[in-house]
Amino acid sequence: MSDALPWHRIQFAFSITFHYLFPQLTMGLALLIVLFKSLALRLRDDSYNEVARFWGRLFALNFAMGVVTGIPMEFQFGTNWSRFSRYSGEVVGQALAMEGVFAFFLESTFLGLFLFGERRLGPGKHLAAAVALALGSWLSGYFIIVANAFMQHPVGYRLGEDGVLHLENFAAYLFNPWALWQFAHNMAASLVTSSFVVAAVGAYWSLMGRHARHAAICLRAGVIVGWASSLLVLFPTGDGAGKLVTRHQPVTLAAMEGLFAGGPYADLAIIGQPDVNARRLENPVVVPGVLSFLAYGTFGSTVHGLNDFPKDEWPYNVELLYYSYHIMVGLGTLFILVMGIAAFLLPRDRLMRTRPMLWVLMLAFPFPYIATTAGWWTAELGRQPWVIHGLLRTADAHSELVNPGDVVFTLLGFAGLYLLLSMLFVVHVLKEIDRGPAASH
Repeated sequence: MSDALPWHRIQFAFSITFHYLFPQLTMGLALLIVLFKSLALRLRDDSYNEVARFWGRLFALNFAMGVVTGIPMEFQFGTNWSRFSRYSGEVVGQALAMEGVFAFFLESTFLGLFLFGERRLGPGKHLAAAVALALGSWLSGYFIIVANAFMQHPVGYRLGEDGVLHLENFAAYLFNPWALWQFAHNMAASLVTSSFVVAAVGAYWSLMGRHARHAAICLRAGVIVGWASSLLVLFPTGDGAGKLVTRHQPVTLAAMEGLFAGGPYADLAIIGQPDVNARRLENPVVVPGVLSFLAYGTFGSTVHGLNDFPKDEWPYNVELLYYSYHIMVGLGTLFILVMGIAAFLLPRDRLMRTRPMLWVLMLAFPFPYIATTAGWWTAELGRQPWVIHGLLRTADAHSELVNPGDVVFTLLGFAGLYLLLSMLFVVHVLKEIDRGPAASH
């Protein structure tokens, strides 16, 4: 392994983890804004319009941060991963180009119309602008996921005589089954994040005794959409994505579950500590036979363990993969419980009067960010040691001419710049929350 490779991986992991904090909120908020605008038009209640304008302003702040932090990643494909770009650029670049040419311009154009064109457009056309904004946001997510899905499960390509990949079947590439399930799972998770944020702001206003009508709207929408999307993350989207991992990346499944010795009636590990050197899971708490059922549909099905695969095909960091997966699943289960209790309290405004539950909702909003980060780490760590599964190893994909010192220097620069941007972002978000939804747009 090249001395620079770990630093290339750390820099890209840092850049993409920080970047994804922002698009996951905008993709979920886009649908909630459409919901608020639709209810305003149907109920003829301007409170919903004011809530939609408020979240539109926060959407714009997140969108701007997503653009600023996303641009450096595009350059890193050339600066840090030049051999990957040369080998697969014709294929992976198709989806990235479509995201920029179609989805990004659609999203940015209608964001401007939504923010500044309400009086000229009128209620109906302003709702249409919100729908187009949501469509652009979700299309952007889909094209990015198509590129990632090709790296997880490559389809629609051919290897040319020049030693690089060429796109052979555009439809197979664009509608990769991995992309469809991954997109559904990712969008459901984005809705969880946005719902928790909307509910948290509504809970804050309720606890402070401010904007009572708007707080009730945010709480109701956040809780109902949050509970529904939390269930969708589990089933069917999580189940469908998991079965693809079982079918196409069985060694990844074994590492995610900390399963070293495979066999029928495989246990589902709820908790434990993987010891890779000893090849066992220490202090496990397991549910007998359930992993076989979840993976293949029958309790007697054989699930292969890590011992069934050569060591050089194992993910680079089994421990981090295992913990990332279990953090994602554990938090996802808690989200269903929290939003389920909140939904139970919604009728007759009991939620608004239950201050302990309002505190829980207000303080819970960081945890979906942690869960989605752990989920993406699971996907990316699980694909290792491949950057394109079965075709190109990560060790053969990075730029050989960029030395470790250059990577560390730019990594520190990104960290400092992102820290400054984060502080400015938080200040502006807090100012918007303090202004409230009734402020002039």
